[in-house]
This record gives sequence, structure tokens and C-alpha cells, in this order.
Amino acid sequence: MKIHIETYQKKVTDFAKRFQDIRFLGQLVFVVIVLLVSWSGIKTIQANYELQKQISGLRQQRDLQQLTNNNLRLQDEYYKSDQYLELSARQNFGLAAAGEKELIVPEKVALAYTTPTTTKLDMTIAKTAHRSNPQAWFDFFMHRQ
Repeated sequence: MKIHIETYQKKVTDFAKRFQDIRFLGQLVFVVIVLLVSWSGIKTIQANYELQKQISGLRQQRDLQQLTNNNLRLQDEYYKSDQYLELSARQNFGLAAAGEKELIVPEKVALAYTTPTTTKLDMTIAKTAHRSNPQAWFDFFMHRQ
């Protein structure tokens, strides 16, 4: 045990003697300065990155707000236009322009000249309505229409 302590004491005294050498102290100071400068540079780069992210987010918010403002400005111009006033008068108050005549057509007559529309979904429902339940499940699992 005493041998190990003596070897460690010798190593510590040898290391302490190295501090008396000016070249070793210069190298040690140089390494400390390089580490401090590197650490400072890394922190600066990280801070700049965070600030750049904030700037980018704020620019996106600004651009979005400008688009919203332009949209509102265009809506305001549309609401002030003669086209909107005429359309609003027709829809809300049932008014017509001078010289126009209003024709009132009964609903039955109007629907008599229209064609019924069937969608693909309606046709699928109509097909599946007459199948039995087991047959419908079988078709479902076999990926049949």
C-alpha cells in the first residue's frame, strides 16, 4: 500500500514541477483561451440561429397579415361596388332593375322540365338494397361491388 502512495506522490510532484516551466504554462494558457473562444463562438452561433428562427416566424406572420389585409381591402372594395349593391338588392329585397319584368312560375311547372339526377352513391344503395345480408357481407369481404 505504501508503494502505491509513493508512486502517486512522485507523479503529483513531477506534474507540479511542470508548472515551473514557462513553455508548459504558455501552452496551458493557450489551450484555455482556445477553449473559451470556441465556447463563446458556439454560444454566439446558437443565439444567432435562435434569433434567425424568430425573425423567420415573424416575417411569416407579417406576410400572412399583409395577405389578410389585402383580402379585407378587396372585400371592402367589392362591397362598395355597384355589382354588389345590385345583387344585394335583388336577393334581399326582391328588387329589379328598371325595365325588367318578373315572371313567376309555379313550382310544379318548373320541376316538370328538369331531369332527376342520380348519383353514383344512390345507384350503389339501390343495388345493395335487394341483396340479402349474407350475400352483402360475402361481397364486402371479396371486394366486390
